[in-house]
Amino acid sequence: MVVQPQKRRSRSGAAPGTVRKRPAKAPAGRKAGAGGDAPYHHGALRDALLKAAETVLERDGLQGLTLRAVAREAGVSHAAPTHHFGDLTGLVSELAATGFRQFNAAMAAAPRLGGPDSLENARARLVAYIAYARAHPGMYGLMFRTERLDMTRPSLRDAANAAFAGLAGAIGASRHEHISEQALSLEQGAAIARAWSMIHGFTMLLLDGRLTDVLRRMPEGTDVETLLGAMLTAPLHRPA
Repeated sequence: MVVQPQKRRSRSGAAPGTVRKRPAKAPAGRKAGAGGDAPYHHGALRDALLKAAETVLERDGLQGLTLRAVAREAGVSHAAPTHHFGDLTGLVSELAATGFRQFNAAMAAAPRLGGPDSLENARARLVAYIAYARAHPGMYGLMFRTERLDMTRPSLRDAANAAFAGLAGAIGASRHEHISEQALSLEQGAAIARAWSMIHGFTMLLLDGRLTDVLRRMPEGTDVETLLGAMLTAPLHRPA
């Protein structure tokens, strides 16, 4: 009886000449492995990255907002944010555009109380302004970090311009005139700057906790809205 020699097997256990299939690479923007799949399609991944970026921003602050942190939060490859936004400036600029759109929607949803030039209507818009900033402090801060943003990006420029147009429209209504945000008179520009300075400064002091001491010194029960209402009605100069 002739004993046939056994074929040598490779360390992997496959016979010589066997072609082994390599595992397929995960598609761009998806993590391979059990539990790591992120079944995003087309624009869904971009939206998911922006949502993840907002989560990182509100949780870890602007200093913690990196491309890798966003990819990790979204559960995708590190290359995915770069593919969709180019670099960190592109990502934060698109995120700021999202913030301005959210802000504009909040302003549009503010209740209309009385006439367009009524104090109640103005107060309702200011309350909505502050409510958005308190609900999204990281996003609100990013929207005004011009040095970190690329204002030439169409989405950011359009969203920011829409916010300014809303402010100009509100000031115009209070002055009983139409204001074209593209061509302001000195008085119109001064009125817009005054109102914007007041509400933005008030909001930043509130977010930074600097109004806590002021409220502590006021009558018991005084809250932020009460203080804001008093600011709207108090004259700049006390009569002699």
